[in-house]
Amino acid sequence: MMSAENATLDQGAGVKAGLQALYANMSQVMFGKKDALMLSLVTLLGRGHLLIEDVPGVGKTILARSLAQSIGGEFRRLQCTPDLLPSDVTGVSIYNQRTQVFEFVPGPVFANILLADEINRAPPRAQSALLECMAEQQVTVDGKTHPVPGVFMVIATQNPIEFHGTYALPEAQLDRFFMRIRLGYPDAQSELKMVASQEHGHPLDKLRPVLGIDQLLSLQRAVENVRISDDVVQYALALVQATRDRPDVMLGASPRATLALRRAAQAFAFLEGEEFATPKHVKQMARYVLPHRVIPRTSSGHASAAETIVREVLENVPVPA
Repeated sequence: MMSAENATLDQGAGVKAGLQALYANMSQVMFGKKDALMLSLVTLLGRGHLLIEDVPGVGKTILARSLAQSIGGEFRRLQCTPDLLPSDVTGVSIYNQRTQVFEFVPGPVFANILLADEINRAPPRAQSALLECMAEQQVTVDGKTHPVPGVFMVIATQNPIEFHGTYALPEAQLDRFFMRIRLGYPDAQSELKMVASQEHGHPLDKLRPVLGIDQLLSLQRAVENVRISDDVVQYALALVQATRDRPDVMLGASPRATLALRRAAQAFAFLEGEEFATPKHVKQMARYVLPHRVIPRTSSGHASAAETIVREVLENVPVPA
């Protein structure tokens, strides 16, 4: 009979193997994007949503599709345009003349991975339609509540260069995103691999699932059990509070940021195979969890100014032993 200790070791090895397989599978189509892949998995394990802010053509859509295909999940794409309606996001009730009742036709949010492409081109009403399902994992249409799938992740993209015809995301919407990342251009070697991989078709067409939805739900629950000491939580809180006490900040990170930073540290520790979340995990994740939640007083270059503020906060707040 297998001992409890051996069973735990086998379970831990299985978790590690599953996560490594997921990362390796996505690496077949995402070349030279180690950090981006790691952060997307942290967001998924932490039950969060991801905002990718970058120029066109660097692989934002491929990242979302490869993640969905690797977990065997349903992928939907929402192309955000100025004429997008809230019902185009959530769904609509249509009267069925045969049955003489209204039937709900689900919108694209009823998927495991939803890509909201160029979210800042959607009008405010359509943007706000995402708020309830991102925060509460449900949609209310005509007074009836419809839950979205248990594994539900929004990956939204926006172009930081083109502002004509766009609607800036309000603070309440930004705060719903677990973290914000950039992909950046690949290095020359990675770009050569990308070109070679598409010589006879796109590698996405050959990508197969390596994890099931049920397995992923188990991993998400396991992240919640990663231990994090009171000192480490206090450190995360100190970082968040430090963003509120500066004269160059108009709006600091919210209490939701503290919760996100704690969960991100747990997910990052879990991804690294650690049983405890440490200040190192908190500090690493703060660079992606906090900047989009900080609104500087400067009138231009908000993103870079916010990142500078967070970088200074990380340098000045003492790290617990």
